[in-house]
Amino acid sequence: MTDPRDPLVLDVFRNRFAAVAEEMGVTLMRTAYSPNIKERRDYSCAVFDAAGDMVAQAAHIPVHLGAMPLSVKAVLAEKTFAPGDMVMVNDPFRGGTHLPDITLVAPVFADGDRPVFYVANRAHHSDVGGMAAGSMPLSTSLFQEGIVIPPVTVVRGGVMDRELMDFFLANVRTPVEREGDFAAQIMANLTGAKRLSEMIERFGRERTAHQAARLLDHAEALARAAIREVPDGVHEACDLLDDDGAGGADIAVRLRLTIRGDGMEFDFTGSDPQAAGCVNATRAIAVSCVLYAVRCLVAKDVPVNAGLTRPIHIVTRPGSIVDAAFPAAVAGGNVETSQRLVDVIFLAMSQALPGKVPAASQGTMNNVAVGGVDARTGAPFAYYETLAGGMGAGAAGPGESAVHSHMTNTLNTPVEALEYAYPLVVREYGLRRGSGGEGRHPGGDGLCRELEFLSPAEVTVLSERRRHPPYGLSGGAPGATGRNVLIHDGEARELPGKCHFTAVKGDRLRVETPGGGGYGEKHYLVYSENKLSRCD
Repeated sequence: MTDPRDPLVLDVFRNRFAAVAEEMGVTLMRTAYSPNIKERRDYSCAVFDAAGDMVAQAAHIPVHLGAMPLSVKAVLAEKTFAPGDMVMVNDPFRGGTHLPDITLVAPVFADGDRPVFYVANRAHHSDVGGMAAGSMPLSTSLFQEGIVIPPVTVVRGGVMDRELMDFFLANVRTPVEREGDFAAQIMANLTGAKRLSEMIERFGRERTAHQAARLLDHAEALARAAIREVPDGVHEACDLLDDDGAGGADIAVRLRLTIRGDGMEFDFTGSDPQAAGCVNATRAIAVSCVLYAVRCLVAKDVPVNAGLTRPIHIVTRPGSIVDAAFPAAVAGGNVETSQRLVDVIFLAMSQALPGKVPAASQGTMNNVAVGGVDARTGAPFAYYETLAGGMGAGAAGPGESAVHSHMTNTLNTPVEALEYAYPLVVREYGLRRGSGGEGRHPGGDGLCRELEFLSPAEVTVLSERRRHPPYGLSGGAPGATGRNVLIHDGEARELPGKCHFTAVKGDRLRVETPGGGGYGEKHYLVYSENKLSRCD
């Protein structure tokens, strides 16, 4: 018999667990209804052990995957599973991110009465009710953002709870699309549970569980080894959110990073209090951002699982912008504050590892949510998209242009799919030349996306880096700030970074996304690093 301690055996199991999560994602993508899931791939899938610790994930969305374990733990604390059950949850204060991200958890049983594994997926639904179409409003309370779902058993013994699903669908603007996407999430979990059951049948319950535990230990060992290579020290960093969409501005995210031996402490307690508007992040988002940054620090092909979190201590202050208290508005915290958290973490890491960390990427997801009634069909529609931008340059070379970076790993909706599904026409889609910051290595360029509305529509834009640019490093210049423009009757009007308006047929929305920061001085470049007064 092969020695279960053999590293080759561990690698086989590592790839098997990861393949389960990847196949779940393929199932979800291919069976979904909405372009947001089947085209943009705004979803994530993962495998968890009996304690709810993540064993493996697919290469999906960092902000989902780092936070999902907290949702799974919340579910396990409140629910008992029987074979065929599935529990859904979207509560941001139970490990969620924002309300459109709905998590579905399913157990995997072997020969006992307790699950030996769990599978879970999280998908962004284009509308879950609330005060604005697309459920990404300029809110001041969680209750304005959509339906809040605590852990509820929606599939029991393999049978859908029809009354519960009807209740959910009665609270959304696009019930047919929502039900189709939710059915795809169910199928993804069934796929994952089937594949894990096959692994257990082939290798045995104890051996499979043992190798899952070894994977967590292996990831921890790699993380600790990488941290030991970083000089001990204390590093502080700060960056600002432009505004909260409700009158607050220049909201500071502050970090004190302590590196000692093979451990790291991320202390965000100096960050500003939670905001009135929708940019508040839950602690789950802060945890997610730290996990992503640590994963970037470990250069080896490390398995991304709960083992990576063991050398890390995260300190947040309840009631702050990075650990908001219920019922704070959080729609933008997941998509915008998460990006600023990564900017601050990388800025602190750049002090510990000069020459190893890139300049800031665009620092926003440029969220556009559009809803209304399609004049072509008379049916309701809800369109949601995040737009790519420039990546920061580094010592090794320039930043990539027009790509999703850091906490988002989605795709742009293809023009053909967008125009087929929605009453919209893409009038321009291309690079925003020259928007990357100058430097020895320039930052990547953002992009321009211009949409024309073929039907009256309700529009929400949540974006950042419209006032404070993405920083450069080592003398590199910052990237260009982004712009939002509404064109009505041929006249262009500059929009704020966060706005809500009603568009009429023929109006056009133009979004120009930020460029990435540059890295290193050019011999002719004279640049004094941008100072943020609230961070002094």
